[in-house]
Amino acid sequence: MTYCTNYEIWIQKSKALLKFSLREIAEQVGGRVIGDPSLDITGVSEIQASIPGTITFLGNLKYKKYLSDTKASAVFVNNKKYLIVSNGILVKNPQLAMAKTLKLFFSEVKPKPYTHEKAFIDPNAVVETDVIIEQGVVLESGVTIGDGSWIRAHSFIGKNTKIGKNSRLAPNVTIYNDTQIGNNVIIHSGTVIGNDGFGFVTQKSVHEKIPQTGNVIIGNKVEIGSNCSIDRGTIGNTIINEMTKIDNLVHIAHNVTVGKGCLLTAGLAVAGSAEIGDYCTFAGQCGVAPHVKIGSNSTFAAKSGITKSLEGGKIYAGYPAKEIQDHNKREALISEIGRMREKIDRLIMKQQED
Repeated sequence: MTYCTNYEIWIQKSKALLKFSLREIAEQVGGRVIGDPSLDITGVSEIQASIPGTITFLGNLKYKKYLSDTKASAVFVNNKKYLIVSNGILVKNPQLAMAKTLKLFFSEVKPKPYTHEKAFIDPNAVVETDVIIEQGVVLESGVTIGDGSWIRAHSFIGKNTKIGKNSRLAPNVTIYNDTQIGNNVIIHSGTVIGNDGFGFVTQKSVHEKIPQTGNVIIGNKVEIGSNCSIDRGTIGNTIINEMTKIDNLVHIAHNVTVGKGCLLTAGLAVAGSAEIGDYCTFAGQCGVAPHVKIGSNSTFAAKSGITKSLEGGKIYAGYPAKEIQDHNKREALISEIGRMREKIDRLIMKQQED
């Protein structure tokens, strides 16, 4: 039995019975059962708040302390020595196994395709097969919605925008004109894509607006969180490449290019014309200056400030962002200077008292 050909059967079973045996779960996640393969699992739970009858996981060794008191009936582990309870599943990546198991128990129920009578669809828009268009949706002239896509209530899609297959817009998403969105893209509520970039020319204290004539291109399998803003290019394109995942409250300015497989977390702001390579990770509240280039496989600690181009394959931290070893040395030196200052102050006070 394979995951791909039997997934729908598994989902139907989970809805009806809400339980799977350890053997069945192991087949779905590509793991090996340790203990009783016929043990029924009725759900999932956190390791620090485990529930009898469920399966939990040990993804971070910081949580190993909870294993001795776990009430869960089984645990995903990547090493048999961590399995204190009698039953579990041995996998390479316990967190990934848990994600796949959650999909079995909490699959999304998608309605049958329909178009709500209170949606506005321009006669020159094209809606392909198996598409859901909910109440209050606006599709302007030249819009194309691909097979299997789902446009939730009160979302706006501007002229000549193309949305691929099996993509989903949550309620109240705004897509400006000429945007291109790929297949299997998810965009959450409150996000705006294709609005004007922040472009002005200042002369004699007057800020003259630069027309923003480019567009935004979103690749396949991108997910964009809520309340994000992705500006259109001034002349060319703002590009988010495939498989990149964007958290809530992220701003991407005009003409930025983000590589494939990147992880951009909350509070990130990327200024105009910056280039981010593939598989880069930004922790919360980072900032990227305009026109810099960031190499692939870079990782940035929270609140890093990227003020110049940086090569890939390294971990950075601080403002301005430096390789993390240099950053840590700098922070240690600052702390040492603070301690030295305190010692000097105490010596001065002692001399004054004497």
